[in-house]
Amino acid sequence: MYRVIGPVNSRAFRVLWMLEELGLGYDHIPANPQSEGVAQFNPAGKVPVLIDDGTPITDSTAILTYLADRHGDLTHPAGTLDRARQDSLTQFLLDEFDAALWLAARHSFILPEELRLAAIKNSLRWEFEASQKTLIHRMSDGPFLLGDRMTVPDVILTHCLDWALIARFPVTQHRLSDYLDRMRLRPAYARTAAL
Repeated sequence: MYRVIGPVNSRAFRVLWMLEELGLGYDHIPANPQSEGVAQFNPAGKVPVLIDDGTPITDSTAILTYLADRHGDLTHPAGTLDRARQDSLTQFLLDEFDAALWLAARHSFILPEELRLAAIKNSLRWEFEASQKTLIHRMSDGPFLLGDRMTVPDVILTHCLDWALIARFPVTQHRLSDYLDRMRLRPAYARTAAL
């Protein structure tokens, strides 16, 4: 059984949701970042951490990719053009969506108060909106980002869109709002959100 360390209201949500989608058992320890329960497995103190057979795996995207590859689901096979498209979209989401939201969070409550720059959030919101316009041209016509099959980037994007709304980063593209509504209806998403 896997062990997932990190609160649900962090990137640990991605890992918990992935495990729910895969129908795998897990033990959830909602330890906060920088706590002793996290630092013993990740010296950076960041969550999530997945423990598999006593080995810690850090970084949500690395964990998602590991689980998808290991269980042969929610991914395209390595070495295929479909996987290259999947990985390209994953990197785009990390660079353009996750990074903007994380930087805004750092300047809202993570950095020491004297180092926070409130004005940076305006430029980040602008970038986030521009990235949405780019993304809708990369989305398939199917129910998921890459077509008829849910993959790792779907987990990342859905989490980022949820995070954006909490952080008051508007989702301005109707295709993305509709997409988020569909993803939230997934039973595995609902089970994770109920945690």
